[in-house]
Amino acid sequence: MINLVWGLVFVLVAPVLGGLIAGIDRKITAHMQGRVGPSILQPFWDVGKLFEKENAVVNETQIFYAICYVLFMAFTGALFFAGGDLLLVIFALTLAQIFLVLGAYSANSPYSYVGAERELLQIMAYEPMVILTAVGMYAATKSFNVSDIAAATTPVVLLIPGIFLGFIYVLTIKLRKSPFDISTSHHAHQEIVKGVTTEFSGPSLGWIEITHWYETVFLLGFVWLFFAFSPVIAAIAVIVIYLFEILIDNTNARVKWQLAVKSSWAIAAVMGILNLAALYFLNGGIS
Repeated sequence: MINLVWGLVFVLVAPVLGGLIAGIDRKITAHMQGRVGPSILQPFWDVGKLFEKENAVVNETQIFYAICYVLFMAFTGALFFAGGDLLLVIFALTLAQIFLVLGAYSANSPYSYVGAERELLQIMAYEPMVILTAVGMYAATKSFNVSDIAAATTPVVLLIPGIFLGFIYVLTIKLRKSPFDISTSHHAHQEIVKGVTTEFSGPSLGWIEITHWYETVFLLGFVWLFFAFSPVIAAIAVIVIYLFEILIDNTNARVKWQLAVKSSWAIAAVMGILNLAALYFLNGGIS
């Protein structure tokens, strides 16, 4: 029952927390660039304005895909914070991203089409490392359940440090930050044409922005899981890592999609697989 409550809390609180994180992100980014920057609450005003606009779309299918995108992302986070199966969480996360891609494809626009292609490439880039992360957590705790992993007394990050570093690498892709913001970005340093979200406007685009807030909170929860043995250390780690992501975002130019995919797969192969192999040997996997 308690786990279900945490899932409900995520659904209700994550949009507020995610919007605040987006506002803080923009504020810190502005100061790094020598600007004053908008109010921390500006993301809420922006989304509010979107819901006041006409829902102009190319076809009604776009609205359906946008709604599915937000529903499956909310389900992903709710399942995670409810202590559910990590493999099911990853499946739901991928399915949510596919709905965004389908929404871009359905517009039949060259810019939207290119954005959808880039979004698929990003999914291809980060997915192997995300799956290896789930496998690594199972190897460290003997369970795929988030509740069991969080209850582990042994620091998971100390058992799978390579996988943790690999996950932080692909976290930049998932947060849509430079140098891997190849399909869209939350900041003005992206092109005028925002790729995958080009043909979305009004309330549909507002729901997509809220979905990004859901995703940000979920991803930071995933980082917290590595340090769940100590809530204080976990909170500090989440803050430090997100600040590090902002720093990376503001000090790196975007790379080509080929480098994004190749580097992510290389990191997954080296950091992930080697860490799993080392953990296998340490656990007496070979007699």
